[in-house]
Amino acid sequence: MTDRGAHPEQTCKKVGDDMTRVFELFGKRWTGLVVAVLLEQQAYFADLRRAIPGISERMLSDRLAELSAAGLVVREVDAGPPLRVSYRLTEAGRAMEPALRELGRWAETYLSNGGDCPERFRR
Repeated sequence: MTDRGAHPEQTCKKVGDDMTRVFELFGKRWTGLVVAVLLEQQAYFADLRRAIPGISERMLSDRLAELSAAGLVVREVDAGPPLRVSYRLTEAGRAMEPALRELGRWAETYLSNGGDCPERFRR
């Protein structure tokens, strides 16, 4: 008979700090989509808003500020006229491309049923 309270030490390991930091940033709604749009090209605020249906101006502004603070996005002001603000990824932001592309392929395979994993993969 085994002790129900006993379990392998490995199951008690905590999630690493690096993974925690990744999901503190990318676990927030809209963040990945903002980066995905900027992977294609530099964009103005209004273009980002149109490219991401459902995001509010406030939320987009918040996510861009967070990405900028993390060193992934640069905000550039075009003096105009008219005055326009554009955003582009830094080298660190562009380095997310392989990971995001792979997540997209994973979703295509495993979440293609409107967000539900197909039965054949649920083993």
